[in-house]
Amino acid sequence: MLFKLHSLRRVSFHFFTPIVDDPYWYGAIVASNSLSDVYAMGAKPLAALNIAMFPSQPEFFPYLKQIMQGGIDKMAEAGVSIIGGHTIRDKEPKFGFAVLGTIHPDRILDNSKARPGDALILTKKTGTCIISTGAKANMCSEATIEEFTVSMAALNKRAGEIMLEIGVSTATDITGFGLIGHLNEVLIASKLSAHLYAGRIPFFTDAVRLAEMKKVPGGSIANLKSFDPYVKWDEGIPDTVKFLMNDAQTSGGLLIFVPHKQKDTLVSALRTENILAVYIGDVTNESTEDNKRIFVH
Repeated sequence: MLFKLHSLRRVSFHFFTPIVDDPYWYGAIVASNSLSDVYAMGAKPLAALNIAMFPSQPEFFPYLKQIMQGGIDKMAEAGVSIIGGHTIRDKEPKFGFAVLGTIHPDRILDNSKARPGDALILTKKTGTCIISTGAKANMCSEATIEEFTVSMAALNKRAGEIMLEIGVSTATDITGFGLIGHLNEVLIASKLSAHLYAGRIPFFTDAVRLAEMKKVPGGSIANLKSFDPYVKWDEGIPDTVKFLMNDAQTSGGLLIFVPHKQKDTLVSALRTENILAVYIGDVTNESTEDNKRIFVH
């Protein structure tokens, strides 16, 4: 077996500032997000290193304890040992993990392994960054905040295990670059294109409402600007949907590329364990002269 850093694609660890007010859930969400790259590449996480940045005022320390406990409990749920870490004093709290896991080098689900005819299956709703922005402005109900908090804290562990049992081409987790950005990354590496069906993509209801009100964070707007040159939108696709599909997710679901004949088996297996599983598109090998590789209908 070969040790691999939790992400072979960009960074060796994840950390970020609070996305929810509750310190315990903030820690749990950070841990879940840090593990997702491991599950997406078909690996098994084993150990983690923790990094924490926090204000020096003693009154913050009880909150730091709750943040760390949230991370500890979520890592324990994943069967991962926290073997060390580092702390730094900072004005704004930041929290994160570097995760180590094992995978056979011949079984890595890397971004170049998508195949023509693959179906695209998404395992969590989209819109967490928009909702976070709305929540900070007191524009979301407690029920909405609870729904998106529980979604972000939910591990992609079982979804990753099920996709390996069924047999898939590859997968990616949906985080800061949004659904469009992470799909585009795989399509570039695999030299393919894809069709997405906007009406099938699961969005948080309040995220739709906020997007319609133009309450869209800068990261999501930047994603749309960056990836729009590679997308061909059908006439009539509203800006609301474009923002949602480019929303800069925190701890989103897995986007799984599965051979079409295995699509229904995978969806059924995921739903049997109460995991959201939605068929949202198909991979093709068609090419265009204008660099468009994602076609949204």
